[in-house]
Amino acid sequence: MTPISQEQTLELIPVDKLLERVQAMHQQGYRLVQISATRLPDKLELTYSFALEGRVAQLRLHLVDDVPCVPSISSIYWCAFLYENEIHDLFNLAVEGMAVDFKGTLYKTAVKYPFGSTKPPVAKAGTATATSAASTPAPVPPPPSATANTR
Repeated sequence: MTPISQEQTLELIPVDKLLERVQAMHQQGYRLVQISATRLPDKLELTYSFALEGRVAQLRLHLVDDVPCVPSISSIYWCAFLYENEIHDLFNLAVEGMAVDFKGTLYKTAVKYPFGSTKPPVAKAGTATATSAASTPAPVPPPPSATANTR
């Protein structure tokens, strides 16, 4: 049995180094684990996570509003097109050169690009939202009767 290493690294990189660093991860045998996006007050943070033999390596980008897009890594890790379409649909970030581009139709949301701004999203009138269903609790069934027949 191989012991699992707890080694984790995080490297902050500029956008223009993304493909070079991702290619290096691929050549070393790392697999893509996930790509995440987080909207911060003054920027969008992207984190690309890779794993190899229990080690986790992360590449992080900080994108300010004057960075209109990032290059797709789907030419290196084909499966990345799903993460990239999701980030486009939810955060309004253009991703250039995706292997498969759903052109903004991967998700149907009440608010277009719900995380594309630091302002709270507002649904259009007449559209369902996730919170509207949750605001009306489901009826609670009555407890089983103590005298109910259990045969």
